[in-house]
Parts: sequence; structure tokens; C-alpha cells
Amino acid sequence: MVIAGLIQIVLGIARAGFIADFVPSSVIKGLLAAIGVLLVLKQIPHLLGHDADPEGDMAFQQHDHATTFSELGHMVDHIHPGAAIIGFGAIALLVCWARFKPLKQSVVPGPLVVVLFGVGLGFLFGRLGGGWALEPRNFVQVPVADSLAGFLGFLQWPDFSQWSNPAVYMAGLTIAAVASLETLLNLDAVDKIDPQQRTSPPSRELLAQGVGNVAAGLIGGIPVTSVIVRSSVNINAGSRTKLATIVHGVLLFVSVALLPVWLNAIPLSCLAAILLVTGVKLASPKLVRRMWDEGRYQFVPFALTVAAIVLTDLLVGVLIGLAASTSFILYSNVRRPIRRFVEKHLGGDVLHIELANQVSFLNRAALLKVLDAVPRGGQVLLDAQNTDYIDPDVLDLIRDFDEKTAPARGVEVSLLGFRSKYQFQDRMQYVDYSTRDLQSQLTPQQVLQILKDGHERFRTGQRLTRDLGRQVRATSGGQHPLAVILSCIDSRTPTELIFDLGVGDSFSIRIAGNVISREVLGSMEYACAVAGARLILVMGHTRCGAVTAAVELAGSAETAAQATGCQHLEPIVQVIQQSVDPLTCGRLEQLSAAEKETFVNAVARGNVARVTEMVFGQSQTLNQLHREGRVAIIGAVYDVVTGEIEFLPHVDECVT
Repeated sequence: MVIAGLIQIVLGIARAGFIADFVPSSVIKGLLAAIGVLLVLKQIPHLLGHDADPEGDMAFQQHDHATTFSELGHMVDHIHPGAAIIGFGAIALLVCWARFKPLKQSVVPGPLVVVLFGVGLGFLFGRLGGGWALEPRNFVQVPVADSLAGFLGFLQWPDFSQWSNPAVYMAGLTIAAVASLETLLNLDAVDKIDPQQRTSPPSRELLAQGVGNVAAGLIGGIPVTSVIVRSSVNINAGSRTKLATIVHGVLLFVSVALLPVWLNAIPLSCLAAILLVTGVKLASPKLVRRMWDEGRYQFVPFALTVAAIVLTDLLVGVLIGLAASTSFILYSNVRRPIRRFVEKHLGGDVLHIELANQVSFLNRAALLKVLDAVPRGGQVLLDAQNTDYIDPDVLDLIRDFDEKTAPARGVEVSLLGFRSKYQFQDRMQYVDYSTRDLQSQLTPQQVLQILKDGHERFRTGQRLTRDLGRQVRATSGGQHPLAVILSCIDSRTPTELIFDLGVGDSFSIRIAGNVISREVLGSMEYACAVAGARLILVMGHTRCGAVTAAVELAGSAETAAQATGCQHLEPIVQVIQQSVDPLTCGRLEQLSAAEKETFVNAVARGNVARVTEMVFGQSQTLNQLHREGRVAIIGAVYDVVTGEIEFLPHVDECVT
């Protein structure tokens, strides 16, 4: 035990508590079912009064050279009628207590009644005498001390002369492995039933348990470990802090130190009945059927784990189950890291978790870590659009987070792309479109930053995940855009894509050369004065066809209609030509192709600056909104080659 405790201390310091996250649920359920089977098989002899083998020996090969199955054969000739009646009566009492609702909901626990029942019948059979009277070996045998010195004499120091015995180290390793694994798995289960959905630190638990096992080993105690039964009862009783386990330990100490005579009046057969009923619950037929329904990748490791534990011991059985489960998973799945990134939506930041194509139990630990890192009151999107397979372990984790952990932490969970067989419906809980409240709270500078952030996502290929159908439905009753964008009709400059905007986020005015007119001004005035847009963005672009035509026609005697055949193009060309330098146009033919492109781009930039000045000069409505600080105007030039945007500096100064 001292060696086992030291191993656990090392594991705790090395932060090895994460190991349990990599144990698949098929092995965990196989472990629990196997313990249930062992409880049934091992307690049947005690139930009938045959108490020859060491109580609690869970290995198939026992110390008395008998096996689990041969012990069942030996008990036939050693059935004690009094113990058997107590055992079967205890089972009947437990079953009735669990099924009769008033008894089940009472403050008196069924096992306590069973113990009192066994003590009463044991006393009665002792008074009757003969074959009915229970022998001393049929009772609990807690050492009884006549004084404090006698009680302290029960404590035993380790035999350090055995330091060279290999069996000691193997036993220590086995205790450390079984106790640590059982504790880590139980810890995860307890966290799930915690009303406050707290996350227990597994490595710290290993460290503390290691210290406890070293201390217990030094005085001759039994291994310290965590058990789901005690923990669940503790939580159901309303316990919330670590003080509860201290009280539990004190009660155990008081019982053994001060009440051993009373404890020794308890028949082993009634305790065996309690363990047998517990074993049936752990290894229920419903569990076997559920594992079968989940497919061979879950059932085969489960069945192998149960068989291996029953026919060997806990450690060997778990290792065999792990090997089987790992082989199945590695054969069927390809592991790929979980993609995690933060999306900045209009309603706030959303943690976007993109699941891999094949999600095995190997992804569980990484996903659990990411979900635990979601801040309270945050938003998270689980995206399975590109996922073909999700392991049941991961599905249980997602479902548990969605239904319990997230609500307890105030986290809103959105789901997208899960296949129908996983029984998850698509839903978006975060705000990904402009609302009236959002529009009224934002300043022009904040709207500009939203556009800049959207353009950065467009440029880097990290566009936000949106439910466009939901946006259509949400905006059907009204619109509250944040900005009005005047841009060119060029097919390479779709503003909704360039700024990564959704339905209802912006007004879009598109006209060749992004020039101004009465119609354009009227649209802007409506967008800002009536619909409440906070920003006007005039966006030109490089290699603009309209600007190129205006430059070429500036040094030509032809009209736009004569040169292009477009009879209504002339007004647009004339507006753009107001930004053209006549001297440069005179020597346009002498420029190289690169120089000509640079000149055209400069004209496009000057045209944007001129249009931004014309907006407030020609619209008293927009000018008034600007003076009140409700609207700002921004000029920008989009580069069709690089996809980058240059925001004109003098216009940024206007906003500030």
C-alpha cells in the first residue's frame, strides 16, 4: 500500500489525471458490469453461509487455490440454513424497499433496514440454537479492544524486510493502477451528477489519494479509493464541500473504535445480499442490450472486458478491454485534431468548434478540454457539417454538455450539421444579424471596425458561420442595417462577401464607377435617416473598367456612346473625369502598361475621395446627421489583385 501510494503521488505530480479521458465508455461499462458479475458470483457462497474463502477476494484464482466457479461447487455441502434464510430474506426486503414508493422515498435507507433485519434474525437463531444458530465465521469480525492501548495495538507497521520481494512491488503496482483508474472514472461520473457542474481536478485527487494510501499503509489500513455509491449518496444528501468526506471518515473511525461489538453482530449473509443486489444493478440485462444495440465496436470491447475481468483480475481485464477497444477504434477511425477558433459575430464572440470527419474516443479528451474552457455566459457552436462518424463517447460528452453543464454555467450551445441518427437538431442561439437594439448601440466607428473585421475574415478565409435561412426569417418583419455601401457594379467587388456580412446587415448601392447622383443620394438618405444606418462607405476598386474608360475618353474626341455603343454611359464618365488630371491624359499614349494601370488606380482613388466630399455637400439631410454624430462617411479602395482594402486616411480623421 505504501508503494501504491508513492506511485499515485508521482502520478499526481506528473499531472497524469487526464488518463481517464482516454478510456472508452465500452471499457468503463465493461468494468462496472464485470464488478457486478463478480459481486454476484463471489457473494453467493456468503449468502448461503459458506464463508471459507477470504471475503472480498475479487480475483478468479483465489488464495485458497479455489476459483470463482469451483467455490460455487464447494458451497453445496456447506449451506447454513440460518444464514441462507437471512440472506434470501434480505434480498426480498431490498427488492420490496426499492419498488414500494413510500419506502423508497423515506428517509430510512433500505440497506440499514436490512442490517437491522439480519442482526435481529441472527439473535433469534442464536436463541433457538441447534442447526439454526450462526457460527462465529458467519458474522462480521472486527477486532475488539479492551483499552486504548489494545486498539493501538491493532495498527501494523509495514514489514520493510520485504523490500526485495518482487511480489510486493507487483501488488503495489496493481493497487495503484486499480485504485487510480477506479477513482478517475468515478470522479468523472460524480462531476456529471454535481448540481453545480464543477470540474474536479483529477491529478490533485491522485496526489491526495496517494498521501492517504501511504498513511493508511503505514498503520495497516486498507486502500483508499473513490466509489460512486458513497459519492452519489453524499451528493443526494446535500453535501457540497470536502468537509462531507471528513465527516464520513470520522463516523467510520468512531464505529470501529467504539462500536465493534455491535458491528460483530451483523451476519455476513445480509451484507452479501446488499452486495449481490448491487451487483445485479451494475450488470443489468438492460446494459448488455444497450451495448449490443450500439454495434460491434462498442459491444465486443465491452464483452471482452467483462469476460477478462471475471476470468483473471481487474487490472488484466481492463488492459485487455483497452487493447480490444483501441484496436477497433484505430481500425475504423482516422484521428484529426479538433479545429477551434473564435468568431466575432454582431451579438458577441462565439467559440466555433469544428469536428473532424471521423471523431473517435481519442478526440474526447481534446474536446472536453475545449468545452471546459468555455467561459461562463459564453457562446459555443459545435459544427459537424464535415463529420461522417462520431463515437458514442463523444456524443455522450456533447449531449451531457448541452443538457447539463452548459445550462449550469450559463453557456448557450448552438449545433450545426449533425446527422439525423445522432438526434441533434440544428440551432443557432447567438445573434448573427443586425437588430434594432444592436443598431442603436453602435457608433459609426464601431460599425467601421465591424466592416474591417469582416474584411479580414474574408481575406484570410475564415468567414463566419451563419444560418442564412434563420436570418431570412428573422429579418422578414423589418430591417436594421448598420451601413450603406456605395460600390461599383464590378463582379469582383461583391460587398456582402468582401465584408463577410449576412442578410439584413447592410444596404448595397452598386453603380458603375461608384459615382453620386440624385437617386444614389436619395437611397443614402433613406438608409440613414429612416432605416438608421450608422455609416456610409464609398468603395472604389483598382483596375476599374468605368474609370479606365473615363481616362481613355478624356484624351479622345469620341463620346462614350461612340466609343462603347452605350448611350447612357456619358453622365457616369463625366463625373469620373472630374478626378482626371488633363496633363497626364495628354501623354497617356507614352505610358507603359504598368504606368497606365497606376494612373488609372490613382484616378479611382481620387474619384472615391471626391464622391465622399460630394455626399455631404449635396445632401443637407446627411450633413445634419453627420454633425449630430449619428452618421459618418468613409472612403475606401479595394484591390482586386490582393483582396486588401485601403481606407482613405483623411476620411478616417472625419470619423474620429
